[in-house]
Amino acid sequence: MNLSPVVIAIPMYFLLMAIELIVLRFQKNPSYRMNDAITNINLGVVSQVTGVFLKILSIGVYTFIFEKFAFLSIPSTLWTFLLLFFLYDFCYYWAHRMSHEINLFWGGHVVHHSSEEYNLSVALRQSSTQTIWTFIFYLPLAIIGFDPIQLILVSGLNLLYQFWIHTEAIDRMGFLEKFMNTPSHHRVHHGRNPKYIDKNHGGTFIIFDKWFGTFQEEEEKPTYGITTPVNSWNPVWVNLSHYFNMKKELVQIKSWKNKLKYLFYKPGWLPDELGGYRAVKDIDPDYKKFDTAVPDVLNRYTFFQYVILMGLTAYFLFNLNNLEIIQQVSFSVLIIWSTVSFSAIFEQNKWYQIQEIIRIAMLSFYIIYLTNAEIDQNIIWIVLSGYALCSYFWLWKNHRTIQRFQKSVSNQIENVQQV
Repeated sequence: MNLSPVVIAIPMYFLLMAIELIVLRFQKNPSYRMNDAITNINLGVVSQVTGVFLKILSIGVYTFIFEKFAFLSIPSTLWTFLLLFFLYDFCYYWAHRMSHEINLFWGGHVVHHSSEEYNLSVALRQSSTQTIWTFIFYLPLAIIGFDPIQLILVSGLNLLYQFWIHTEAIDRMGFLEKFMNTPSHHRVHHGRNPKYIDKNHGGTFIIFDKWFGTFQEEEEKPTYGITTPVNSWNPVWVNLSHYFNMKKELVQIKSWKNKLKYLFYKPGWLPDELGGYRAVKDIDPDYKKFDTAVPDVLNRYTFFQYVILMGLTAYFLFNLNNLEIIQQVSFSVLIIWSTVSFSAIFEQNKWYQIQEIIRIAMLSFYIIYLTNAEIDQNIIWIVLSGYALCSYFWLWKNHRTIQRFQKSVSNQIENVQQV
């Protein structure tokens, strides 16, 4: 069983999101949108699934450095654990800060900032590539002599702490604001207002920002998101879009020296011949959040499918050690494919129905294959046949309703363009 604190806490995440949603309703704060919230969770799912394979890199290198080059043999006690927790957050501060100040590293971290809302679901909006760029910042802890098992536990607790600070339901927290990272401090970090950009990088503690000059108090309400919105619900594209933009701009840069500068200078940097550094601009008064209209029947369908996917993802994460590598890879592909299919529904892509039909069939057959030796096959066939028939009937019955909805949306867009 996977005993990662982050995985074990998954049920608590959803419980806290439900509580937050109720509180925000009483506060008349509409910061939850179904398409945005599901995309946030989708990105968390994809991050956890791909992280299974990236941990071979990050934990593997850390363990190798620890075993070969550790100066000390630090015992596992409460005091060394607390020391490691503090030092880990110090390393996190610099890893996080460099993820904002180095363009290549920003490609991994931009995913977390790309939501235009701010609620607990945003905490789950994690990148699938950030570990590639940031794991090196924690290697000094291996050289000092902190055990890899302790590091995994501390990193999980650090990430758990950061979950609850992604909310607008909690205001200032008095004395804690002086040294701990709080919802108020982290709202600033997610703001795209020029004064809030690249501020408050701390994970658990805010003292590092105060020491190293990156602290900003929350003043006016932040506008959340990134300066160039990704405008997509597709978790794979959200993970890759910055790298694709980098590729386009790298082609335009002539010298290798400037290409290297582009990779490792701040996001927005270009050589003088291409216009130079693009500073952050004030927010356009006509700015509107990215959104797409979907009929209620499809929202309900997506939610139904999503509950099933969450169950399968939990099974995958909790039983990871019991799966062979080919099962891990195929299961991961199926989960990621499902998240992309849901994004196609939200964006009303023309191919979403065909993809859903194929996906449901593949998902059903894969579950039969996966549970072949564990559960009575007659029960599995009955349950999955019912699931597939219910899904197909739902899509077929509401096909004309969806077509009429799409046509009405297209007509509205045409009328606006004519005006």
